[in-house]
Parts: sequence; structure tokens; C-alpha cells
Amino acid sequence: MKSARTEYLRPAAAEDVPALLALRTEAEGWLRGKGTDQWSDPETGERAIAKWRASIDEGRAWVVVGDDDDVLAAVSRGPVDRDFWTDADHPESALYLYKLIVAREASGRQLGTRVIDWMSRLAALEGRTWVRIDTWRTNSGLHSYYERLGFRYVRTEAPPDRRSGWLAQRPAGALAMPHDLLPVHSHEEQRASAHASELPPQRDYRTDGRVAAPSQFPSHSLSSDDVQSSSGDGREYEDEQG
Repeated sequence: MKSARTEYLRPAAAEDVPALLALRTEAEGWLRGKGTDQWSDPETGERAIAKWRASIDEGRAWVVVGDDDDVLAAVSRGPVDRDFWTDADHPESALYLYKLIVAREASGRQLGTRVIDWMSRLAALEGRTWVRIDTWRTNSGLHSYYERLGFRYVRTEAPPDRRSGWLAQRPAGALAMPHDLLPVHSHEEQRASAHASELPPQRDYRTDGRVAAPSQFPSHSLSSDDVQSSSGDGREYEDEQG
């Protein structure tokens, strides 16, 4: 009899950076095999790692960990990107999701979808209206995936020196997999419990990047809301935003 999956989400730590780099490197090769020009700039990887370090230091990056404490996925949130979203978009109304990557070994577990659901619940808990993304402009397979998950295309922006710019949003609180929510652990709970009902207070980041009042991040049991995508054969598809 197959044992139940035990993946869970926890805040990323500095010691996770090598695993994040390995995720990124693996995804770069996989994307090349898919024939997309995404991440074709060799300097993008260094910039991505620098952003991860900053996200970890600021308490806005998370990893999904498996049975053997191996990092299977990563995600960050961040301030609004003013290259893409304007005052007319009411930027404070949204949570901005970045850097979602899922390991190839975890393909088929729908981790990307489940992480997005968790972020959606977090957005609703904070009283926001939307979860927003910007993705690589030429990655049509990724665009289709997001649309299948309920994201609505907003527009495409093409600022100089940026290859992302396909903008989409999904209502906060919307769930694609409501019966398969990711458990959430703090570092202290990581080894002490297989499930956690709630996380301790952590810093909340407004759209301008400033620290706001502490809030409770949603756990698996909360009822309130340049990434992976399905490519038609049930496998998932990587992208990183930002």
C-alpha cells in the first residue's frame, strides 16, 4: 500500500540557497529542451540567486520539502513591479507571486498548483482582491496553464531589457485543488509534527515592499486564499517570474 505524501511548505532559510540554485539550473536545462528562449541569458541565474537571498532575508520566500527534507519547489512574493503594473491597476489590491519552480522529480504531484492555492489563501487572508503574476512573454504553454488554473489575462507589457511581461491575475481565495492543500510548517515544527494547524506570526510585505503589521499565514486547515504548468501529458512545466 502506497504511503501518503508528506510534502509541506515552510519558510526558506539561508541553507536552502544551494538547493534553490540546483532547482534553477535543472529548470534552465529542461526549458532549453522544450525549445523556449526563457532564461537564455546566462546572467539571469546569478540575478535570480541574489533575489532569492534577499527574499529569504526579508522573510518572503518559501520552499516545499519532501519526505527526506529535500527541496522540491520554491516560491516567493514581492513588491509590485512597476515595469508592468500601474496605479490604474490598484497595485495594493494584489499579492504578487514570483519565482515558483518545481523539481523535475516532483513532476505530476501538482505542487505548482498547490503552492498557488496557498498563496491565493494568503492573499485572501490579507484582504487582497487578486493574486498577480508576470511571465515570459513568449512562453505560450505557460500562459495556457495559468489560464486553466483560473488566471485571467490582463495585458502584455514589453519594457526595454525585460523579457517577462505577460500579465495575469486570479481572484484571491480561489482554489484549484481545495481537497489537496499543502500543510505548512515552521522551522520548529519541521521535525516535531507531520501536520501544523497554523504558523506563528511572520512579516507581511506591502506592495511597496515595506514591512506591515504581522499576520498569520494560512495553514492547510484554513478555510479563508520568469512556475509549473500542465503540458497536456500530465507533467508540469517550470517558470520563474521576476
